[in-house]
This record gives sequence, C-alpha cells and structure tokens, in this order.
Amino acid sequence: MMVAIAGAKITRFARRRDNSGFRDWAAEAFQDALSMSGYGLADIDALVVASESDFFTLQLNPATLLAQDFGLTAVTAIRVEGGGASGQLAVQTAAARILAGLSRIVAVIGVDATASTLPGSAIRELYGRSFDGLTDGATGLTSTQVYALSWQIFAAEHGLGDDDLARVTIAHRLNACLNPNAHLPRHHHQEEIVASPLIASPYRRLHCSPLSDGAAAVILAASEALPKARHCAPRIVGMGAATDRPFATRSHPGRFAAKTRAMRDACRMADVQPSQIGLAEIYDPYAGAALQGLAALGFSERPGLDYANGSFGPDGRLPVNLSGGLMGQGAAPGATGVAQVATCALLLEGLYHAAAQPADPPKLAVADTHGGICSNAAVTIIRQGGSA
Repeated sequence: MMVAIAGAKITRFARRRDNSGFRDWAAEAFQDALSMSGYGLADIDALVVASESDFFTLQLNPATLLAQDFGLTAVTAIRVEGGGASGQLAVQTAAARILAGLSRIVAVIGVDATASTLPGSAIRELYGRSFDGLTDGATGLTSTQVYALSWQIFAAEHGLGDDDLARVTIAHRLNACLNPNAHLPRHHHQEEIVASPLIASPYRRLHCSPLSDGAAAVILAASEALPKARHCAPRIVGMGAATDRPFATRSHPGRFAAKTRAMRDACRMADVQPSQIGLAEIYDPYAGAALQGLAALGFSERPGLDYANGSFGPDGRLPVNLSGGLMGQGAAPGATGVAQVATCALLLEGLYHAAAQPADPPKLAVADTHGGICSNAAVTIIRQGGSA
C-alpha cells in the first residue's frame, strides 16, 4: 500500500484585510482539495490540522472546530504542532495513519494567521520562544538574531557573503511573480536589497520572509482507494523527521543537522539518493537558511556557487522554490509544510500555475520544513503517480 495525494489546494498568502479569518481560509482550501480528489465528505475518516500557535488563530482545539465547520461528523480530529515544521509533520501524521491501516482517506489542513491577528512586536516575542523560552526567549533574543548567528557561522565555513544572500532573495521573489497566490512577487535588484533596513547583521529586511495569513490542504488516500479519475495522483514515498539540540548547545551551530537526519531517513524509505530528486520546495524563512538547507539535504557542497551558476533556477538541475518559497509565496507557519507538499504534487502532475509549471516535470520532488532554528525538521519525498 502507498499513500497518494488525491487533492491539493493552496489559498492566497497575504496580509488579509477583508474581514476573513482562519476558518474561512481553511474551509476554502479544504473544499477545493476535496473537489479535486473526487471524494465526498462521507469518504473522509480523519482530519489532521496543523497550526503553529493558539495565539495566531486565537482558538484552542482548532481541529475539532474545523471538523464541525467542514461537516465532518464523527471523524478522528487531530491537531499537530512542531513550530515551522507543523504542516509537514501533519502530512506525515496523516500518511502514517493510512500506512498503519487506521484510516483510508485523510484531510490535512495547515492554517495560521501571523499577519492580521497580532502586532508584529507580539509575533517577534512569540517567535523568540520557539527555541528555549526560559533561557533565550525571556532575554528578548529574537529568532532573526539567532538565524543570523547561525548564518554567520555557516557563511564563514563556506566562504559566502552578502552577494549570496541577495542572489537567493532575488531568485525566490522572482519565482513568486509566476505564482498568483504569492505574498511578495517582486523584481528585486541588489542595490534595493542592500539599502533595506538592517534587522540582525547581515540580515536586512528584504532577506526575510513576510508574516502571512493563509491555508493549504491535501487529501491523502490509500492508493488502492483512489477514484479511477485520480489513479495517477502523486505518491508519498519517503518521510523523515528529526530533532537537534537548542542552537546554543550544538556542536555545529551553523549546520542544520536535524534536516540531514530527516533527509537520510526519507531517502532510505523511498530508496533514492538526493541526486535523483528533480524538484525541491525548501524552507527559507531567511535567504541564508535556504543555502544552509540545501547543504544539509545533500543537494550541494557549494550552495552559493550552485545558485550563482543557475543550478537551482527554474531551468537548472534542481529547480528550488518555484512557488517563491517563504521568501516569495509567504510564511503562514501552520500552512507552510502542507503548501510545500501540495506544490510538489501539483508540479509533478503538471497542474501547477501555468507560468511556473515545468513542461517536463521530474519524477521526484522533496518538501523540506523545519521549526525553531532547525531544532526539528521534517522532509517528505513525493513521486509521480502511475510509475512502479
């Protein structure tokens, strides 16, 4: 038995100013993914919801609430939280239920409101608690500052600098220009990036992903339970998740070791090597984190050079973040990992936004997410459907 992605939907990521809320975005994503899947409400036997923080939705127990909203009567409802990795972990939780025989068809919803519910200062304080709230967050240290420190260590080790950060920023925001649901589709130039305000050296404002509102959904099913019209739906073939020590106590604070371990386990399950993967949605809350992630996942020993030579561009050997990633599409944390899986599935099936859709999609894609400063990580490998 395998797990298929029967339906997928990503809502617009943005700062919502239309009096809508997380329940509206979640319902939109669910209904559209369900319609694509060919299933009806009565077919869904479980709902898994990813939401990073109750402070973002201002709702305790969101899974039960959304089950009610969706009309899913008497189903199993589970909420998953793992920081920025929440959405990816929710997908893996749902897939594991199917593989264990506990469910046949599971709806996965990722949703959060980080742009419209709370002021930015409150969001920064909350993210300061995403590593060790007692020893670090209580001091006022922000996640941006810790990410910047991690990048400085990695950059010194690999001979990277401001030009590399600008290159990632420009590439991902340019990709977002082909995604009509993206929060920050931009044609940046290097001078504009260098002139943006310094947040935590060397990160400037334009090196950072935006706070976004949004939702994403996938409908997962046991492959033998797929409707005939969806028999070629992409399959989840590899999953891995791992943790690491808090940033300050790591042996290599510049490296994302949890991501390396998660990728190793996902590749082992899928029986593939990183070199066989032809598409990647990489977790890029900051420009440098994308380069750190590509190295940790085994895609490059020289990520700066590979970005410079076009290896990770739309026509390169491994197109990265065709959606725009967090830098361009936006960052609604609970929705991010689900959106990555949905994006990979749609791209592999040839159903993504036309302007960003590769003419000849690869066979394999990877969705990569982490929480904290990569204190936990989750990686999912997806394969085109209909192949052995």
